[in-house]
Amino acid sequence: MTVSTQIRVRYAETDQMGVVYYANYLVWFELGRVEFLRALGFDYSRMETEEQCILPVVEASCRYRAPARYDDQIRIEAFPLLLRGSVLKFGYRILRESGDASTLLAEGETVHVVCDPSMQRRTLPESVTEKIRSAVAEHAATNK
Repeated sequence: MTVSTQIRVRYAETDQMGVVYYANYLVWFELGRVEFLRALGFDYSRMETEEQCILPVVEASCRYRAPARYDDQIRIEAFPLLLRGSVLKFGYRILRESGDASTLLAEGETVHVVCDPSMQRRTLPESVTEKIRSAVAEHAATNK
């Protein structure tokens, strides 16, 4: 399962050269991840407050393929790659949309350890686990 989110590059996200500043791709990864969870029926802020469950990033990587620029229409794709115990890994693709064509701008991953608010490792609630495992399997089957 892949969830797509569309945004337009804002001027504040660019550097002096008119290119999107590299760290903003990680912000876009977060946006994609939150929208992925929302598409599964989970509100991340409610997971934090009601389920006492947070997902700190413990590793992040990004491979830059082409520059994004001010006012580009981009699509953020987010998908789950792994759920093992309290470790959760997401993948991302950032694409520029231009007419009928898409250009891959960046791709990457984030790894999370499921924790309680005191940063002690825990597992995801079973309702969340089932849906994410199903989404991992669906993504793996469609991307062989």
